[in-house]
Amino acid sequence: MVEIERKYLVRNTSYREEAISQKRIVQGFLNTDPNRTVRVRIKGDEGFLTVKGISNASGTTRFEWETGIKVEEAEALLQLCEPSVIDKIRYEIPNGKYLFEVDEFHGANKGLTIAEIELGNEKDIFERPDWLGEEVTGDIRYYNSQLSKNPFTEW
Repeated sequence: MVEIERKYLVRNTSYREEAISQKRIVQGFLNTDPNRTVRVRIKGDEGFLTVKGISNASGTTRFEWETGIKVEEAEALLQLCEPSVIDKIRYEIPNGKYLFEVDEFHGANKGLTIAEIELGNEKDIFERPDWLGEEVTGDIRYYNSQLSKNPFTEW
């Protein structure tokens, strides 16, 4: 139940040509305390409830627990969330034994595109595609929970 992840800004849209899937994601936060966030998500036609713990010093590793819930339950829980629901399209791009998830944000975060890669451990090495930009791992401004409170378009 530990997530090891690195985040990057994205330079251009050429990742779309490599994508094996894309889905709309709508998510809100029942709690955005940095020590524990509670997220409700609808991804395509699936619902999820996720709890995340505080990140380590580098921002790469933190506790994560997730369970599937009915879409109707997720829709009801979204009504209880803190203001500013996140709306984005997620593209999945294979990268060797890993998978990049590239999120194109809409609404109050329009213009922001972030790539994430989940690793087996913090020291794992992976190929950097040419569309991958500056690393923002550990920069809390790019956490979805923070983007819901302080949108990219307002920076």
